[in-house]
Amino acid sequence: MTIDTTRTFVPVSIAVLTVSDTRTPETDKSGDTLVALLTEAGHGLAARGIVPDDRAAIAGQVTAWSLDPEIDVIITTGGTGFTGRDVTPEALEPLFEKKMDGFSAIFHRISYEKIGTSTIQSRATGGVLNTTFVFVLPGSPGACRDAWDGILSQQLDLRHRPCNFVEIMPRLDEHLKR
Repeated sequence: MTIDTTRTFVPVSIAVLTVSDTRTPETDKSGDTLVALLTEAGHGLAARGIVPDDRAAIAGQVTAWSLDPEIDVIITTGGTGFTGRDVTPEALEPLFEKKMDGFSAIFHRISYEKIGTSTIQSRATGGVLNTTFVFVLPGSPGACRDAWDGILSQQLDLRHRPCNFVEIMPRLDEHLKR
């Protein structure tokens, strides 16, 4: 895994959604972490929001953003545990045109190195919805940083070799053109 210095960095447009019944713009540390990481990397913040732990609210906001041609990627944080209010995977996985099993596997591998078997309590997931990449992360700033540093910063960089998400973004709608 290397950075191809002959290629130019291409910023992508990313929306950040916090899923929580208790967070506010002033207390949303995970959302703040993601915004800082993506902007420091040179990407653009397309939108940011907070919705309650409610399937319809989560699905509605993510679907609306996925239909916006100005948004390339959506990252959610929160609602991936096992409590009764944790419903983000249930809200989003049925909407995915393609589920990204590898994202969950790599996230858990990275997380295991930091928090051991406690990683089993996360249901982080990812997929594609309406030609938009969607990543569903736990609600802790540490988990958001782990996902960004260990996976997303590389896959959202056109220079990352041998392959990355940015180079396939223009082809995500091929099935719609038939």
